Amino acid sequence: MKTTDRELMQRVAQGDEGAFADLAERFGPRLLTAAWRILGNRADAEDAGQRALLRLYTSARGYRPEWAVSTWVYRITTNICVDEIRRRRGRMTTQKAAQEEANGQGHLFGGWSAAGGPPAGQALDVQRALQQVPLEARLLLALRYVDGLSYGELAKVRGISVNTVKSQLARGKSILRKALGDHAIARPSRGEQAKGAER
Repeated sequence: MKTTDRELMQRVAQGDEGAFADLAERFGPRLLTAAWRILGNRADAEDAGQRALLRLYTSARGYRPEWAVSTWVYRITTNICVDEIRRRRGRMTTQKAAQEEANGQGHLFGGWSAAGGPPAGQALDVQRALQQVPLEARLLLALRYVDGLSYGELAKVRGISVNTVKSQLARGKSILRKALGDHAIARPSRGEQAKGAER
């Protein structure tokens, strides 16, 4: 019988390196994908994923079993990505920001086409439009429409209420629609569709 994520976390909290390796194998690719979609840069995403796994290991004793391990790990990862985005903003001049946008390396949805989002021709337009969306709403849009997290999961990941999640998503979608001229925003993933009952 397969060991559950919670059981592995309990073992990691006791210093079991084998259990940590198992968790890293389970979540590593998902963390990389999430970080890549948020940061839009593979090197930064790999760094964020490694830092998230390290933090998972060092803070395992603080894990609360009532949380799904996936939700807890997403929270760690998004916090690291937010820190990275803020660090970038602190050092990035307006000229560099414009160049990054022109090169299609803006934050969020860098690999969206491969995930079933808009075709390559629209990807840059979406990237530019997303720059007008506040950071918190952008994170929620990424996790909701690319990773398929439910409202309840998003609330736990970001440490906010479900109502705040809904209002932030509505605000973000409204800004995107306006920026894109009312074109389609994003097709929900299969996971998001399956969780539609939680709306």
